[in-house]
Amino acid sequence: MQKVYTKIFQIAGDVITVEADDVGYRELAEVRILRGVSLAQVIRLDGKKVSLQVLAGSRGISTDDQVRFLKRPMQVSYSGNLLGRVFNGSGGPRDHGPALTENLIDIGGPSVNPAKRIVPKNMIRTGIPMIDVFNSLVESQKLPIFSIAGEPYNELLARIALQAEVDLIILGGMGLKYDDYLFFRDTLDQHGSLSRSILFIHTAADPTVECLLVPDMCLAVAEQFALEGKRVLVLLTDMTNFSDALKEVAITMEQIPSNRGYPGDLYSQLAARYEKAVDFHGAGSITILAVTTMPGDDVTHPVPDNTGYITEGQFYLRGGHIEPFGSLSRLKQQVNGKTRSDHRAIMDRMIQLFADYRETLEKRSMGFQMSAWDEKLLRYGRRFEEELMDLSVNIPLEQALDRGWEILSAIFDSAETGMKDSLIQEYWPKQMEERK
Repeated sequence: MQKVYTKIFQIAGDVITVEADDVGYRELAEVRILRGVSLAQVIRLDGKKVSLQVLAGSRGISTDDQVRFLKRPMQVSYSGNLLGRVFNGSGGPRDHGPALTENLIDIGGPSVNPAKRIVPKNMIRTGIPMIDVFNSLVESQKLPIFSIAGEPYNELLARIALQAEVDLIILGGMGLKYDDYLFFRDTLDQHGSLSRSILFIHTAADPTVECLLVPDMCLAVAEQFALEGKRVLVLLTDMTNFSDALKEVAITMEQIPSNRGYPGDLYSQLAARYEKAVDFHGAGSITILAVTTMPGDDVTHPVPDNTGYITEGQFYLRGGHIEPFGSLSRLKQQVNGKTRSDHRAIMDRMIQLFADYRETLEKRSMGFQMSAWDEKLLRYGRRFEEELMDLSVNIPLEQALDRGWEILSAIFDSAETGMKDSLIQEYWPKQMEERK
């Protein structure tokens, strides 16, 4: 029979402290209060002093309430019944559907041994040229989307959820405005993608600790589906809200703060989630795209700074589009040589010309005289921004590559592009050459 503790020594914010024996880190407990039972999770062990974070908040808890430890960590239900459902940060139904209690699995387990992983080799197509052509998303990759408040990062995630060529989408929302939650739910529903999606949503009005549980809920479920052979894409927004929740708990625990008040284990906390990205041999995979907002557009802020050391590149979302410079998928070379013979050449040359276009804009702004080549670059840059960079552009990879050739051929002579003769002979639009 499980022992019941009837003395709470301290209540600080949503953290309570009791003295107990034989308790494990992250173990779950029940706190019996007047209005029922509230769940709490062990977040600190100091000898017999055990600190627990109350999931629903400590309001209504008194020092003589009963605490009973459950000898297990937080769990979430796993089955096909999760598809099309929306849950809160503690795994309860947010969509007013039935609660799921079968096939419970632990959350927050260790990541897969790197020695057991296979080399990423498959591309995930999204229909977004700035991703597919220039920074291909690779199965089992972990990538952040660096952005600032006001940018359409949630709209970008929704588009990726609708169009990504994967078997399953798991969306984790942390600190979302209620309107953003409704946007995700309604967009997926209206476009018929909710049936292949699972949503774990924590809103800004929900208890802080639930924010910390969302990534673990998403990734625990994703791992089980991946082991069954599913290609799972996990979309998380916003990891800065997750980190701020960590900071809030650390302050309550009176931990010594590190950079800008964040806990000293911020890197480890982020890495424990991102390292769940994996491609299982003979099974499926987990790919992670996570929004990280940068306060003041400061990439040296602790959250994006630590994230950059963990992940395999980043997408910068600025001015309503994915910025070509700064955005990087370090694994794109694993896949873009297998798509079409011109993929790497188009990717490299178009970015080089776009860099020249940006320099030409600076020359023009300073009053320098524009040469005929400069005028060509200005025309090229405008078309590149409108026909490839704009997030409203929604075309398959092959069509995006063809459009790249069309833009080049409409502005430059074939000799001016610096492309290989073999590629020009195969892909250069013949009608454009004849017209010139």
